[in-house]
Amino acid sequence: MKKIILSLMALSLFAVSCKNDESKSESKDSTTTTAKTETPAKKLSPEEEQKAWMEYATPSSVHQMLAKSDGTWIGEAQMWMAPDSPATKMTGMAVNKMILGGRYQESVHTGKMDMGGGMTMPFEGRSTLGYDNAKKVFQSTWIDNMGTGTMVMEGTWDEATKTITSKGKMYDPAQGKDIDVKETYQIIDDNTHKMQMFCTKDGKEFKNMEMMIRRKK
Repeated sequence: MKKIILSLMALSLFAVSCKNDESKSESKDSTTTTAKTETPAKKLSPEEEQKAWMEYATPSSVHQMLAKSDGTWIGEAQMWMAPDSPATKMTGMAVNKMILGGRYQESVHTGKMDMGGGMTMPFEGRSTLGYDNAKKVFQSTWIDNMGTGTMVMEGTWDEATKTITSKGKMYDPAQGKDIDVKETYQIIDDNTHKMQMFCTKDGKEFKNMEMMIRRKK
């Protein structure tokens, strides 16, 4: 636009040419706008809107499945900071509880990380897990005392393996950027679960955690 204005000021001879170019541009913009126009959503009646919200807000059979994991669980984990690094062990406990009328499951995690040489570090984390009735996906958040960020993930359910596979992003301060993360959470039976976490380093995925979780008797 600046180039066109300067040309008009310097050479009025090109005025007609510029007008022609402007006309073509407007025609092109009009075509682009038309192509981007979306079909308006169907307008719902007040009754239909209320029904849609009720269906969205009502806990489903998937939420009932999550509720079966309420209670206290004991976990034993191995963690790897890099593909070739030695494993760090951790033992911990998680207390799961459905909240907000059975719509989400909140988990409080506590434990100790083996730092080697007989040294341990206390660990604490909190997560929420829910199922979006409309999007048909699991959604989770995670925070802990090992960082200051929040990890957000979305996942789908595989009935054959009884596994939720979730993907998301987390910040890696060592790499100075967000990295891709993946989690598989398998329900082996009502009292035994298995979780695996995968991260990326130098663009390659590797398993950085594996945990067996058993219901406390």
